[in-house]
Amino acid sequence: MSHARLFTPVLIGGCIILLINFALRASFGMFQIPIASEFGWPRAEFSLAIAIQNLAWGIGQPIFGAFAEKFGDRRAIILGALLYSAGLMLSSLAVTPLQHQMLEILVGFGIAGTGFGVILAVVGRASSNENRSLALGIATAAGSAGQVFGAPLAQGLLAHFPWQSVFMIFSGIILLTLFALPMLRAPAMASKHELEESMGAVLTRAFKDPSFILIFVGFFSCGYQLGFITAHFPAFVTEMCGAIDPTGMLASLGISTTSALGAIAISVIGLANIAGTITAGWLGKRYTKKYLLAGIYLARTLVSAAFILTPMTPATVLLFSLSMGALWLATVPLTSGLVAHIYGLRYMGTLYGFVFLSHQIGSFMGVWLGGKLYDLYGSYTIVWWIGVGVGAFSAIAHLPVREKPMAMVAAE
Repeated sequence: MSHARLFTPVLIGGCIILLINFALRASFGMFQIPIASEFGWPRAEFSLAIAIQNLAWGIGQPIFGAFAEKFGDRRAIILGALLYSAGLMLSSLAVTPLQHQMLEILVGFGIAGTGFGVILAVVGRASSNENRSLALGIATAAGSAGQVFGAPLAQGLLAHFPWQSVFMIFSGIILLTLFALPMLRAPAMASKHELEESMGAVLTRAFKDPSFILIFVGFFSCGYQLGFITAHFPAFVTEMCGAIDPTGMLASLGISTTSALGAIAISVIGLANIAGTITAGWLGKRYTKKYLLAGIYLARTLVSAAFILTPMTPATVLLFSLSMGALWLATVPLTSGLVAHIYGLRYMGTLYGFVFLSHQIGSFMGVWLGGKLYDLYGSYTIVWWIGVGVGAFSAIAHLPVREKPMAMVAAE
């Protein structure tokens, strides 16, 4: 029996784009303290900028998904890379909170155009049924690989350059994604029936399906937890661990400052997630995706609760980063694979884009509440516990999802 090839040029090219995209995107938490310190802003100001970036990313995802399906994947990626670069370049000139916040709309749309919604749809269409779940997991893991070195890269550059210069450097780096475009020639692997259906008909059917609503609502907590941790965990670690262990264990690990520990924590999350997302993609082919998703959200809930109930040390920071990292983006190949399985491949990018909007609304809330409640109470505790609660809700919300292709359901 012949087996379709897993590592196609489309998968490799998609991995390159996601790696660069998320390396830059995962570094934004490293700019919290430098920007707030230079201008004397409350923590909430730059937090709101990152929150707006996440929301714009979510709003842009179905737009770019539809654009890619109508005008072509590569045109969508080119537009996304140009917006991403322009947003970073202009942000380097921003001197007021409002300027940062408005310019992050450009960055957010740029992330959407070079991110999961567009790339996973291309990879999904180019993959065989046999390899699709694992291919989506590998592509998602590429984003985690970017996260491994994104935060330390920003930390290293900030040690030698002002934050404005680092933004300019990043605006050039994102344009490197364009060199991967020749690899993205994905066939339209969809059934004749799917190709004949209009986008409006597919969207209408999905929006009327209770399972689609449950998937949409369930993805909120993933965005909340990831947005909060990416934006605030480096500052949280810098401030909390500074009072606990400024030299001992940090020095033994070769980490000279608590800010470096914050950057390393984000990298550990990304490193662990490479294994986590590939494993999730592999399991998604063999087991029911909705139960895997419920298990991941339950595990996140338990890990987060244990972390905030335990006195924080560098050891608990790294243990939490390792545990959360294994679960970090493991939801993405399963959620995108679930959308493809139930609603087909033709408009997967648009449909997943709408689901991802819920994720980014969650990210907006996690990032914004993190800054707002920190300024009010001088602590992130309440924000952590909200994350625990929404994680438990998502675990329950996925259980009633009907994991059958809509065509089969309609025939029943």
